[in-house]
Amino acid sequence: MRDLPLIVLYAAAGAAAAGVAGALVLAAVRRRSVAVSLAVLIGVTVGALLAGTLSVAWAMFLSAHDLAVVVTVGLTGALAATATALLLGRWVIGAHRALERSAHALGEGGAFTPPAGPMPAELASLAQRLAEADARLAASRERERALETSRRELVAWISHDLRSPLAGLRAMAEALEDGIAEDPARYHRQIRGEVERLGSMVGDLFELSRIQAGSLALTPTRISVYDLVSDAIAGADPLAGERGVLLANDGVAPLPVEVDGKEMSRVLANLLVNAIRHTPADGTVAVSAARHADSVVLSVTDGCGGIPAADLPRVFDTGWRGTDARTPPAGAGLGLAIVRGIVEAHAGSTRVRNVPGGCRFEVILPAAERTGG
Repeated sequence: MRDLPLIVLYAAAGAAAAGVAGALVLAAVRRRSVAVSLAVLIGVTVGALLAGTLSVAWAMFLSAHDLAVVVTVGLTGALAATATALLLGRWVIGAHRALERSAHALGEGGAFTPPAGPMPAELASLAQRLAEADARLAASRERERALETSRRELVAWISHDLRSPLAGLRAMAEALEDGIAEDPARYHRQIRGEVERLGSMVGDLFELSRIQAGSLALTPTRISVYDLVSDAIAGADPLAGERGVLLANDGVAPLPVEVDGKEMSRVLANLLVNAIRHTPADGTVAVSAARHADSVVLSVTDGCGGIPAADLPRVFDTGWRGTDARTPPAGAGLGLAIVRGIVEAHAGSTRVRNVPGGCRFEVILPAAERTGG
């Protein structure tokens, strides 16, 4: 046992020499296949064993026969380990290439399909992450297609809505200029009305562009829902009276909310104007507000007769105007898109559903914390 420290010293020296050589080789092949790295690793392991054994044999003066036996056993183990390493490397490389082909299809705009065969845990985890990324990309592409469709529709509708009033303005201006207008005052009133309508359309476009660009600056203050609804009803009452529509308070509780008063007034005004325009004369537009859990729900119910179920998911899309029966005489289908944008900027949500005789638009806002008293 007194020779044990010496044996450890010689074995460590031989193993260290093999380890240094292996590290240099691994550094040289670090950009090569993992199978090569595995083969080098096995070589280092066997080489360290043989180097330590030969060092001890030289120092201890083993017989040639004993030394040959040790070397033969070591080389046999090295061959078996190397073959196993190559098989493992081939399996890893095959799984990597299959995953690479699937990822290439994802990069070309196709769908990602994970390889069917078994893979190491690391590659399987990577395949799962790629599948999740593919699902997100598919959803993003679908949203992009829907947005592009709505943009094309918006451009087409705005072009149509601008062409008609501009043609009318030009005709009236030419009639006034030529002195052939029988009632110049009426022409002036009509020109002013068309200009105001075009100005309102441009204002809606500007507001929508701010919302979509994320540059809508909000100044939240604590406001009672009752005050918001009362002001909105007062502002929409002249239009309702002109069209013979009754505005009704269907129960508005004095609930506090933290909102931008100006922007939220625009939300209610857009909803009320939309409801009044699509409610027949002698119809009723009802407004209500109630608290549900941690939210305040504002609802506007009209008498439009309902919206086709297939169109309900698109009601708040930019430029949506539905069927001809719901096409308003003014605007470009931006009012409800502005409503959704402003509400979402307040961390709220919007929804619409059919009710007997019409439909109900709902705005869900976070309820303000009640103050102690």
